[in-house]
Formats: sequence, structure tokens, C-alpha cells
Amino acid sequence: MSAANPAKEQTVVVTAKDLPLHCPPRAAPLWSQHPRVFLDIAPTGDILCPYCSTHYVLEGGPAKSGH
Repeated sequence: MSAANPAKEQTVVVTAKDLPLHCPPRAAPLWSQHPRVFLDIAPTGDILCPYCSTHYVLEGGPAKSGH
């Protein structure tokens, strides 16, 4: 997962290993930090951070339901 940049809207592709997803990511520089928010990306496969508008996309799309 690449670091979010709140100065410019961007798209970040995440994988299942990045879940649970939160923004800002651990690797984000201190100057770009905002309150940590956990984002539920599984149902739709994409989500926007309400603080910095970073667009996260789940590789492979939304989680499949079923057994």
C-alpha cells in the first residue's frame, strides 16, 4: 500500500493483506497525518477517506459473499 497524500486526491490499490484498512497508513509522513479512521472497503471494493479524500480500491473487487 502506498502512502496517502492529503494535498492531492489520489487512488491507492490495496490487497487483502492490507486489511483492516485505515487512513492515514503507517508509512505516511508526519506532516500528512490526520485522525486515524478505519475504512470498510470489503462491501463495495472502493472507498474514499473522509479526511483527505484518498480513494482506496481493493484489488480483486468487493468481497464475495457465500460459503
